[in-house]
Amino acid sequence: MRRHGARRAAALALATLAVLVPVVARRRLLVVTVFGASMEPAYGAGTRVLVARGPRARPGDVVVLDGARVAPAPDGLPPGARDARGLVLKRVAAGAGDPVPAEVVDAVGGQEHDRVPPGRLVVLGDAPEASVDSRRWGYVPADAVVGRVAAVLAAGPGTGVAR
Repeated sequence: MRRHGARRAAALALATLAVLVPVVARRRLLVVTVFGASMEPAYGAGTRVLVARGPRARPGDVVVLDGARVAPAPDGLPPGARDARGLVLKRVAAGAGDPVPAEVVDAVGGQEHDRVPPGRLVVLGDAPEASVDSRRWGYVPADAVVGRVAAVLAAGPGTGVAR
């Protein structure tokens, strides 16, 4: 009798986990497909990445941003640069308190030795010639960060990231 009860409890626990794990994962994780060439060669068009949701971003992190918050249409991004949800992939070049990178000084109306203000980030694409980023937008709100890239799930054609 005890074995039957233990099996039933184990089955109930597994069923509960089967329901809860996807719900929790959906709230914490996001799968994004890269559009455009702004992050090549590391993240080419068609690359699928796993994103850990959360606003924390440090210099060097590759982040997903809410495109509507950083580049309102129509002028902010070229056609095809956002995914269907309006998400944009960029690398954090500087955070609050960091020196403003030289390539964005003009875009932020600053001076050479200025620092990034609180609540702001500087984000850049890895391929400057193909990227619309802080060189054009200036500072972006730190709370526009949807999450950080945690893993590459599938590399796109010509991408330099190993699967």
